[in-house]
Amino acid sequence: MTLDRYRMFAAYNAWANQRIYEACASLPAADYHAERKAFFGSLHGTLTHVLVADRIWMRRLTGEGPSYDRLDVALADDLATLQAMRLIEDRRISAYVDGVDPAALDKPYGYANMSGVALEQTLSSALDHVFNHQTHHRGQAHGLLSLAGVEPPALDLVYFQREAGITRSV
Repeated sequence: MTLDRYRMFAAYNAWANQRIYEACASLPAADYHAERKAFFGSLHGTLTHVLVADRIWMRRLTGEGPSYDRLDVALADDLATLQAMRLIEDRRISAYVDGVDPAALDKPYGYANMSGVALEQTLSSALDHVFNHQTHHRGQAHGLLSLAGVEPPALDLVYFQREAGITRSV
């Protein structure tokens, strides 16, 4: 696994997050906050969870940032505030990935989970989880947008790769 691949995933996640937040902005606040029987309830709850989880992982990876004891912490009451926080975190993730020593990717990385259990895995597998987790919950948000009557944006990685010039016509 190369560092360029993680840089691509960081850029993809920022791109996909922006698209989800823009789609959410087309909803009335009541629909955005409506409980829809998703794991984290509403679109707002789902997007908040992704941000909380990213902050938890970034604290594990950098030793900096807020600490949480739950995965459903309320960070903001409205979409605009949450979106501003998301943008900052996406930049933070990209900056972190840019600074990773490629040799560190396959080395053991230790951290404690929220229960205090010490765990170890390679740094690359921890980063795989961070990016996969975002994709998983954005997929839920995508479905919640459909339920709210909004045409959800295309989020497939290949669309990002085409826009970024990674995939091209031959």
